[in-house]
Amino acid sequence: MTITDISRGLGRVVRPGDPDWDAARGTFNLLIDQRPEAIAFPADDREVAAVIAYARRHGLRVAAQATGHNPGPLGSLAGTLILNTSALTEVSIDADAHRVRVGAATKWEKVTPRLSELGLAALHGSSPDVGIVGYSLGGGIGWLSRKYGMQANAVTALEMVTAEGHLIRTDPVHEPDLFWALRGGGGNFGVVTAVEFAVYPLRELYAGAMFFPVERTSEILHAWTDLLPSLPDEITSWATVLHFPPLPTVPEPFRGRSFVIVMAAFLGTEADGRELLRPLRGLGPEMDTFAMQPPVGLSELAMDPPEPLPYWTTTALVDEMPSAVIEEVARISGPGSALTMVQFRHMGGALARPEPGAGARATLPGTIIALGLGVIPVPEAHPAVMADLDALSAAFAPYRVGDYPNFVEEPADVGAFFDPETWNRLRRVKALYDPEDVFRGNHHIPPA
Repeated sequence: MTITDISRGLGRVVRPGDPDWDAARGTFNLLIDQRPEAIAFPADDREVAAVIAYARRHGLRVAAQATGHNPGPLGSLAGTLILNTSALTEVSIDADAHRVRVGAATKWEKVTPRLSELGLAALHGSSPDVGIVGYSLGGGIGWLSRKYGMQANAVTALEMVTAEGHLIRTDPVHEPDLFWALRGGGGNFGVVTAVEFAVYPLRELYAGAMFFPVERTSEILHAWTDLLPSLPDEITSWATVLHFPPLPTVPEPFRGRSFVIVMAAFLGTEADGRELLRPLRGLGPEMDTFAMQPPVGLSELAMDPPEPLPYWTTTALVDEMPSAVIEEVARISGPGSALTMVQFRHMGGALARPEPGAGARATLPGTIIALGLGVIPVPEAHPAVMADLDALSAAFAPYRVGDYPNFVEEPADVGAFFDPETWNRLRRVKALYDPEDVFRGNHHIPPA
C-alpha cells in the first residue's frame, strides 16, 4: 500500500522515497531494517489523535516509537504506520512530592542529572539514552531495583490517546484496569503521551566497578556468585565480561582490552559497602573505581554504548549459575570471543516480592538475568557471533525460568512472558480499549 492521502493536522509525515526516509526509519539496532508504510511525527496530543484516526480510516495499524530501542519484536511493518513521539519531551519535577512527569520521548539523560542535584534518584536502567516511557511500560530494572522494585511499579499515572482518539489519564482511581495493564503490558493499548512516576530521596551512595583481566573470568564469576546470597536488598551488583573495541573514542586504559568487571551500587555508607564487597576486593582488581558519589554517577556505570550499533543478543532469567555454566561462560566470552559483552545482573529482593497495587509486570523470576551481546560490524562476522550466542543460550537452558521482555529483541511467544491469569486479563483489557487491534506494542498482546 502507498499512502497518498496525507491529511492536514498529522504533523510531519515521512514516506518511502522521501529524502529523509532512511534517517526517519532508523533504530538503535542498525541490523533492523524497518519498512513501515509511513512515519508520522506528531507535535502534540491533538496530532497524535489525528494520526490514529488517519490510520484507522486507511486500515493501518499503529506502532508508537520514540528512541528506537528494541524494535525487533515488531517483525514486519507491512500495513503499519509508525507514530514517532520524538517531539514529546517535556519534563516536570515536583521535588517536594517526589514526582516526575515526562513526555513520551524523554530519555533518562534529561532527568537523572536534575534529580541528582535535588537529592533524588529514579529507578532508571543502565543507559541514559533509553526512553523513559518504553522502559517503564515493559518493566524497567536498574541499580536500585532490588530495594525498590521495577520502574513500572513506580509509575503513578499515565496519559494515553486511545484507538477512539480520546486523551485519557489513568491512575489507581481512573481507568484502574488500564493502569494495571500498561505497567508491564507495553504499548499495546494506545499511544502513551506522558508518564508520571515516583522518585526516591538519595544524596549519595557507594558505587563503582572493579576491573579484572578477562583471563580471570572463571575465578571472578565463581567469587561473585558465591557472594550473592549474603547481599542485602540495598546492594545491586552486576558482573560483566566486556571486550572494549580498539577505537580512539574509548579511553586509553580500556582501549582494545578485555575485562571481567564487577559493578555495584549500595544504598549505605562507604564502610558498610567496602565490607560487603571485601571478598571481591581481596582478589586484587587491576582498577577499582568504588567511591561515594551522587546518584547521577549510576547513569554511566555500566558503560553502555551511546551510539547505534549493529548487534544481536540473547537473554534468560536463571535460577542459578552452577560451576559448569560459569566455566562454559568463561570459555565462550574469553579472549578471541565473537561477543562484545556477556552480563549478569543480580535479581531478587523487591524484584521477587509482589506488592499491593502492582501492575501486570509485578515481579520477575530467577536470581540472575543473563544477557549476551555481539556487535556485527560486517556480514562476515554474523556466523561467529550467532554461534557464540547460541552456545550461551544452550549453557543457560537447563536453569532458565523465564524472560525479561525489555531484553528480548526478536519476535517471541508473548504469552509465555506472563502467567495464564495475567495473560488472559491483559487480553481482556486489550479487547476493551483496542478491540480492532490497532496498536502494535513491541511484544504484541492480541485482544481476547
